[in-house]
Amino acid sequence: MTRPLVLVVDDEKPLRNFVRRNLEVRNFNVVVAANGLEALALFSTKNIDLVILDIMMPGMDGLETIRRIRRRSMVPIIVLTAMGEENDKIQAFDLGADDYLTKPFGVGELLARVRAVLRRSRWMETPVRHGQLVRGEIVADLERHTVTVRNQRLDLTPTEFNLLVFLMENPGKVLSHRAILQNVWGPEYGEESEYLRVYIGRLRQKIEIDPGNPRLLRTARGVGYVFESN
Repeated sequence: MTRPLVLVVDDEKPLRNFVRRNLEVRNFNVVVAANGLEALALFSTKNIDLVILDIMMPGMDGLETIRRIRRRSMVPIIVLTAMGEENDKIQAFDLGADDYLTKPFGVGELLARVRAVLRRSRWMETPVRHGQLVRGEIVADLERHTVTVRNQRLDLTPTEFNLLVFLMENPGKVLSHRAILQNVWGPEYGEESEYLRVYIGRLRQKIEIDPGNPRLLRTARGVGYVFESN
């Protein structure tokens, strides 16, 4: 397997070097950028497997960088946030970020998130299932990783696709936050219920006729979510 190429974007040189050194000694290739414009230039010329970027940067910030990357690619993105930047984190998820790390973070947390995000993206690159999953007007092609709703093809990120398929595989069941996180995000997860709030909201916007009054993706208050197949 080739070494993954990671693009690290942060205006703080010590943090860039910290992330780069710890990834390189663990068999990752790394390129670095100090701002969003540098990041986009590198992204246009290299085959990037993962982007790790700070939200708060001078000039083009991380949110605008995510927006521009998502126009052309579904590459996994991990955002770096400071304590108290809850709104920025939610905005990053809404734009298509896959995960986040709150500064300061340790090597173990960094590596766990990197490996989990890359593992999820590789599930999409290497199909292990075949056929279609049909629930009412929703059809998921498990090999091509596509979903159509009422004969309209959806534009889903890898995480959105995996989440929707997991819910569709368990119709009518109340699935806990922990069960969903560990099955979709990976065994390292379990307490990040804010992930689900954002991702369920994004799926509702794409599959529900009235997202404000969801009939397919119901909330089981205090527990988790239910996919209704009828």
